[in-house]
Amino acid sequence: MSGIDDLPPLREVIRDHGLSALKSLGQNFLLDLNLTSRIARTAGRLDGVTVLEVGPGPGGLTRAILALGAEKVVAIERDPRCVAALTEVAERYPDRLQIIEGDALEIDHTTLVPSGGRVCVIANLPYNVGTPLLIGWLSADPWPPWYESLTLMFQREVAERIVAAPGTDHYGRLAVLAGWRCQSHIAFDVPPSAFVPPPKVTSSVVHLVPRPAPLPCSREALERVTEAAFGQRRKMLRQSLKSLGVDTMALLEEAGIAPTERAEQVPVEGFVALANGWLARRKAAVQSVSTASS
Repeated sequence: MSGIDDLPPLREVIRDHGLSALKSLGQNFLLDLNLTSRIARTAGRLDGVTVLEVGPGPGGLTRAILALGAEKVVAIERDPRCVAALTEVAERYPDRLQIIEGDALEIDHTTLVPSGGRVCVIANLPYNVGTPLLIGWLSADPWPPWYESLTLMFQREVAERIVAAPGTDHYGRLAVLAGWRCQSHIAFDVPPSAFVPPPKVTSSVVHLVPRPAPLPCSREALERVTEAAFGQRRKMLRQSLKSLGVDTMALLEEAGIAPTERAEQVPVEGFVALANGWLARRKAAVQSVSTASS
């Protein structure tokens, strides 16, 4: 038996079900149930919470979440080989584990969780889909989103890009989007030796809590402006923002940003101001064309 329930240790589960991690699916299995419990505890109290988990694999984190009292876990697993192992977990926790076999990138997650109920996302994300999934959750509409928090494991480099502050090497488009809509921090690191097979990099658990009222801004406009700014991050903004097709100098002046600044020096609120200014100019240009043609 394991230390958190009466199910077999994960090494036995993997052996009995012939589960070798597949590189093509970005799989790295966590076998230490004390560690999976620590990840689950990072999300806070789980009583009465529905947890969405992506990539449960043999169910180590799933078991920790259930053992800590989550009302229900909805687990999305792409690898059909893992379903039998997860089914054993479901039998141990009747009516509390729903297994969805499919690709998390292609599923509308809002249809899997109760509307208006308490929902958290906790996952040891497969490396190859972690960032796209996070961007999808950060892009939820309407906002505040359908989840209370995100507790996610990434490669350390990706984690640093999520929580990066202006003026640091890792600050970029992902940090701006995450910082605009969430408060986030790295909870702790996980060494390669904790996984089977061990990856070549350290991993980190990131905890993100949605801001109830982010600065007003169009997400599409913010993404367009940050794409232009960080696409040429070594250049001054007066040059890198020219691709936006508006008066760059006027845009920067209105946002209170020096033309000689570079993208990594601009805080989130600065990018919000740029995005709002750019969108206003685009709308004014369209209106001008419409008026002239009528």
